[in-house]
Amino acid sequence: MQRFDILIIGSGLSAATLALSLPGQMRVAVVTKKASADSSSYWAQGGIAAVMGADDSFDDHVRDTLVAGAGLCDEAVVRRVVEAAPAAIAWLMSQGATFDHEGADYHLTREGGHSKRRVLHAADATGRAVQDTLLARMAARGNVTLFPDHIAIDLITDRRLGREGNAVHGAYVLDTTSGRVDTFAAGFTALATGGTGKAFLYTTNPDTATGDGIAMAWRAGCRVANLEFIQFHPTCLYHPHAKSFLITEAMRGEGAVLRLPDGSRFMPEHDERAELAPRDVVARAIDFEMKKRGLDCVYLDITHKPAKFIVSHFPNIHARCLELGIDITREMIPVAPAAHYTCGGIKVDLDGRADADNLYAIGETTCTGLHGANRLASNSLLECLIYGRAAAAHMAQATPTPEIALPDWDESRVTDADEEIVIAHNWHELRRFMWDYVGIVRTTKRLERAAHRIKLLADEIEEYYSNFRVSHDLIELRNLVLTADLIVRCAALRHESRGLHASRDWPGMLGEAKDTVLEP
Repeated sequence: MQRFDILIIGSGLSAATLALSLPGQMRVAVVTKKASADSSSYWAQGGIAAVMGADDSFDDHVRDTLVAGAGLCDEAVVRRVVEAAPAAIAWLMSQGATFDHEGADYHLTREGGHSKRRVLHAADATGRAVQDTLLARMAARGNVTLFPDHIAIDLITDRRLGREGNAVHGAYVLDTTSGRVDTFAAGFTALATGGTGKAFLYTTNPDTATGDGIAMAWRAGCRVANLEFIQFHPTCLYHPHAKSFLITEAMRGEGAVLRLPDGSRFMPEHDERAELAPRDVVARAIDFEMKKRGLDCVYLDITHKPAKFIVSHFPNIHARCLELGIDITREMIPVAPAAHYTCGGIKVDLDGRADADNLYAIGETTCTGLHGANRLASNSLLECLIYGRAAAAHMAQATPTPEIALPDWDESRVTDADEEIVIAHNWHELRRFMWDYVGIVRTTKRLERAAHRIKLLADEIEEYYSNFRVSHDLIELRNLVLTADLIVRCAALRHESRGLHASRDWPGMLGEAKDTVLEP
């Protein structure tokens, strides 16, 4: 057993912010499934939204967020996050992060749904630049221990131990290099595990986005909310050799337009904001045009801009497309929507506390009330910063429950798996029917079909889990099937079309916006 003051599961921006904001005397463990850089934060291209320009205001940023959220944002949360943004950016820069300038001022881009330029960025690889800086700082801190190639199996709760109470005491963690299950005891545990993109066949997310935190929190007795709101990014590079490569929304902010194969624009016919409409609007428009015309993709065109401008603003996209034989200074980019961001998740308060004692959740795995029915572009990294710092401040002054002895992981009644190919088959089946039935546009019948198939998979996986030793793939599949079930249950309860949830059977929007909350 290893004992720490704080156990952080995940290594993205929210996890790194939390670790670096905690007092230096606290012993912190950061557990991550692969390398510490394997996170959605690291892949983020666009930037961080914050009021930095002279023509901008907190009220403008709040209003844009509320409009994108389609009436479901918690306005008090939105204002708190927006007004805390400049201080969070200052803290980030104090850690060594840098952003692009235009002369003496920051170069601010504009993305869909924003009325002003307010997105700070580091070229078109903001997440990587920020994460490289913070991970280096974290590795240098004497009180933080990184555990790469470790995947959390489950939280250790009072209920699991047969005790009275509702506290979390740490987690059982599989060391994937040795196959050993370790016991991590901690005064406080934070889930910073990202979203659920890998539940869908096409996604911009890394392979690590398997809903682990949501599933573990649910099994620990925590509420989840608004999981029907899965944001599909409108412009994922469509190419057989381009796995999960995102074309940043900032490109449309800098003048790129969407075109059909014949070169004609179509976004003005769908929304007066055209390419700068919120992501849900653009994704549905692309989906409509592709289905109407039988297309595999549409095209994003920035060739009317000078080549020097394109290469300087989007160097990573330019380089990656060139590798695939596409010169974006002269050719249009083939794009299609893909699952991108989970707007719902574990219910938390303003300090990131979940329903179980000693348990916090931060970042994409949560439902804070900031995003509502559709996240405004570049508010996600901002949320990671704000809630990572808030959780650290609360942990620093809170008193955890007393330490108790924790039992080792019990493998006495399991054997080695005999047919691991079953896991791969089940994984592919799940991702395919989630894409077909729980995608950009849904129907009641499609959701019922998805629920039926999830039930069959869940029963099969639970039997497998009960009889065989755990593996990395089995843990992820178990979590993903549970999270998919929660997504479908939330979607079935929403009898309207709002934000990212579009239903052919319920095309109108109800007069009152209500959260979809599930209780274990």
